Amino acid sequence: MKLRGLLRLPAWLLVVVLLGGGFFYWQEVQQREYHAYAGLPQVQDWKNWQTWHRVLRNPGFMVGYSEFRMNPLWVTYRLEPVEPGPSDPRPQRFQEDRRTFTRVNHDEYTGSGYDRGHLAPNHAMSRVHGREAQLRSFLMTNISPQTPELNRRVWQRIEATALDHFAPIKGEVWVITGPVFGEPTQRLNGSWVEIPAGFYKIFVAPPTAERRLKVLAFLVPQQVRGNEPLDQFLVTVREIEQLTGLNFLHRLPQELQDELETVIHPEPWRLSEVNRRMGRF
Repeated sequence: MKLRGLLRLPAWLLVVVLLGGGFFYWQEVQQREYHAYAGLPQVQDWKNWQTWHRVLRNPGFMVGYSEFRMNPLWVTYRLEPVEPGPSDPRPQRFQEDRRTFTRVNHDEYTGSGYDRGHLAPNHAMSRVHGREAQLRSFLMTNISPQTPELNRRVWQRIEATALDHFAPIKGEVWVITGPVFGEPTQRLNGSWVEIPAGFYKIFVAPPTAERRLKVLAFLVPQQVRGNEPLDQFLVTVREIEQLTGLNFLHRLPQELQDELETVIHPEPWRLSEVNRRMGRF
């Protein structure tokens, strides 16, 4: 509706339109926050266009998508313990996301030497959040280029550890994950899709009556063998913030952020029990 036409509405109807719009905006904000712990990742410096992104809401997970890099900059989702079992059948192809301006399609990765790497995992979306979440995880806005050794081995091992080990121990785990980019910029052949230098995962276990809030973070380069011990990739959250230009867990008190984001403390996660465990597949 044009502004001139809106101004011609009766006053009572104008109030209804404004209140309705405000309600739906508030509802969208509430839905977004439901998919994040301590706030969605934020840009540290708004002048840095390489960190600009749009927030896309999906069943089970949220995406901060960069139209410039044609990659998700972050994805966040929640895990909980589930009974072991297979995921629902995988779709045959990945789909364009029609919510974006710079659309990426399935075929842009074909023959590139890179896998279509999920950030919200297919198996976890299926087992924890259901079929619709799994299908949405095959949108290209949830995908980044990953080397086969990373995607099929180390990345899959970390994803399996999260669902099969961390979630049963903690009861509830929030995940923030995304790419880290390097210089010079590299892109898929014949495409504008930027190739990351590596990927991060941040795990957050909310506090309970028995324990304090716990955080564990990984940073994995593209070039891996696949059989490395997982603790080789442990880093602080602050290191990831410096590399990505994003601010995580910003709704926590600053003193608590400084405490959690500057230490590496794997013991509460019992990482040593699964440090060399191979993947589920």
